[in-house]
Amino acid sequence: MTFQRARTDEQRSQRRRQILATAAEMLTEMPVAKLSLNELSRRVGLAKANVLRYFESREAVLLDLLDTEIQDWITELERAQADGQGTTRERGDALADLLATSMAQRPTLCDLLSAQGAVLEHNISTEAGIRHKRAARESLQSLVQLVLRHLPELGSEDAAALVETTLLMAMTAWQCSRPTDAMLAVYASDPELASMRLDFTDLVRRTTAVTATGLLARRQARTDAPPAN
Repeated sequence: MTFQRARTDEQRSQRRRQILATAAEMLTEMPVAKLSLNELSRRVGLAKANVLRYFESREAVLLDLLDTEIQDWITELERAQADGQGTTRERGDALADLLATSMAQRPTLCDLLSAQGAVLEHNISTEAGIRHKRAARESLQSLVQLVLRHLPELGSEDAAALVETTLLMAMTAWQCSRPTDAMLAVYASDPELASMRLDFTDLVRRTTAVTATGLLARRQARTDAPPAN
């Protein structure tokens, strides 16, 4: 596909959306590490230099895509209304399952998150970093509010801690739960070794549930503690 030069703000915005959509489609076929600016340019139908008119680098494209993926995920989570039923433990477990299963269904989001610190936040300008961190801050605030709808007992500070722990575990678990072909053969060779294979959903669910339980217990302990003399 060949494009005419974008001349209006709307045309430029449309071109940026097309580049992001193409990058997202490519990530259904390949991991972040294999997505190149040359191949992205070829698929979009623009010269590499023209793609760089809209994004300063490959990493800048991927950071914008990460922000978009997180917003889409939050929109999905917000559709799952908290019913407020059950004990605190039950609601915490339900929230942990919601976060883990919804992330597992979004491999592009998980792949981008796992590459954020080591890849995506390199080769970008300060301005691009500021835009990304501001978008990330807004997303974190939205996630905190979502957690509080499910577990209001946590309070804002502990809800933020739960969100941070869940995201950090997802970043690590995604990498560790994506074995190479060689490791898949290892697991297939011996049932005892197969039991060592990590499951992304289980890791994120369990970590989130245990963290929520611990935060609630510590909060309760502070409430029950006798006042200092």
